[in-house]
Amino acid sequence: MTLVERFLKYVTFDTQSSETTGVTPSTPGQFAFARYLKEELEAIGLEEISLDEHGYLFATLPANIARPVPTIGFIAHLDTSPDMSGKEVSPRIVSAYDGGDIVLCAEENIVLSPTRFPELLAHKGEDLIVTDGRTLLGADDKAGIAEIISAIVYLQTHPEIKHGKIRIGFNPDEEIGQGAHRFDVEHFGCDWAYTIDGGEVGELEYENFNAAAATLTFKGRNVHPGYAKDKMVNSIRVANFFCSLLPTDETPEATEEYEGFYHLTAFNGEVEQTKVSYIIRDHDRNRFEQRKEKMQHLTTLINNEYGEGTATLELRDQYYNMRGQIEPVMHIIDTAFAAMQAAGVTPRIKAIRGGTDGAQLSFKGLPCPNLFAGGLNFHGRYEFVPVQSMEKAMQVIVKIAQLVAE
Repeated sequence: MTLVERFLKYVTFDTQSSETTGVTPSTPGQFAFARYLKEELEAIGLEEISLDEHGYLFATLPANIARPVPTIGFIAHLDTSPDMSGKEVSPRIVSAYDGGDIVLCAEENIVLSPTRFPELLAHKGEDLIVTDGRTLLGADDKAGIAEIISAIVYLQTHPEIKHGKIRIGFNPDEEIGQGAHRFDVEHFGCDWAYTIDGGEVGELEYENFNAAAATLTFKGRNVHPGYAKDKMVNSIRVANFFCSLLPTDETPEATEEYEGFYHLTAFNGEVEQTKVSYIIRDHDRNRFEQRKEKMQHLTTLINNEYGEGTATLELRDQYYNMRGQIEPVMHIIDTAFAAMQAAGVTPRIKAIRGGTDGAQLSFKGLPCPNLFAGGLNFHGRYEFVPVQSMEKAMQVIVKIAQLVAE
């Protein structure tokens, strides 16, 4: 199969992860996809292939050079975002994109337009893989998986390119912040690795958000509205009051670059009880801790106003900024930088406004910066990936393997 054929096959698997199931992988589609990939890796002749009961798939391309060379890894995740359905994805290829609007779904008037998404114009003349407007695409991160496997096949068919032992790893549940939780770093056995999970061509990332999740429960008191004066406590109104106390200019839609935020992700309730979910993000660890303290402070304020027990807060740290783990081994960034240049890609070192399995893996002892996979507008119906960007990502993987051996 070609790189594009692989990708188009992979997106047919519904691997949308879920935060509610409490198991790993969080959805059965991820395991079905892992089993398919295991068969593919066996068919192309990789070694040390393992698929554990939690959906972690590892394999090895043996070294083709006698002298000692560091063992490196390439990692991508099996799941797609819970934010939008990944079932019955129906992609199509827009050949030689002309710079105009792309009608994804005429029936529902869903249009991918450079007016709203100006990044399209950077890919004029290229071949874009887009959705039908009803689902996400799944380039995050099935493009990464396709690129890794295609790079491995390329190395197999070009033995003149010398490389050390290469490990590849595909894991579940990255999109719900749990991709690295059961990742066996010792069994993976690498000196360092790269996640292929970034966006635009050239992205090279070794900084990410510190991240936490907050769940708030607001208790109310329901009384017949005709007799509710001085008796009713409407938990929906209390929850809304809490949300109004957070700064309106510190939300995802109002921030960029190194600016952190509070992101309201769910709001569900009735008079008696309302549940609210937030994610908290900041690159700076001190500001991150201050954001969590603010949530705790506002919870106390609500309880002082409406009575103890009205509001309860559950805070859970998800991952931390990996920069401090990468800086002592900056040669791995230098290698990726040089590989991009060798592949004709202009490197763009930037901080991730999000997370990556590499962050958690770096704290588990496996330095693991993030490289571009080429997709854009992740997690929604306007997601797309240029074929040429995927090809560049594959070439960068090959170059990294080559440079490490050199």
